[in-house]
Amino acid sequence: MTDLNQLMTLQGAQAAFVMNDRGELQEHVIAEGSALSETALDLLAHMCVANNAIATMQARGWETSSESKGFYPINGFTLIGMEWSAITDGNLGVVVDNKQADYEAAYQALAQQGGA
Repeated sequence: MTDLNQLMTLQGAQAAFVMNDRGELQEHVIAEGSALSETALDLLAHMCVANNAIATMQARGWETSSESKGFYPINGFTLIGMEWSAITDGNLGVVVDNKQADYEAAYQALAQQGGA
């Protein structure tokens, strides 16, 4: 079972969320004082699914048309914004303040909570 509150212990965590395969927001936690909202997280979740699908297509295409391997499957990615970053793994995501972000710690926490 996913514990979003555990993800919120990451340094600079602004929000943690669960999305389904269609990008619909299933669960979320938002830090007190964060500028994020449920609506923003729902849009972010849809963007995460869309970008994961695009990255998967590119990884498959790259491996098929080259000698390079190891790009597929895509399990997650990081979207770096101006002030915060969204880090995803499978159907889980966490939004962290860029000034405090520890991306490796975030990926490890997402994997422990049931990411891909």
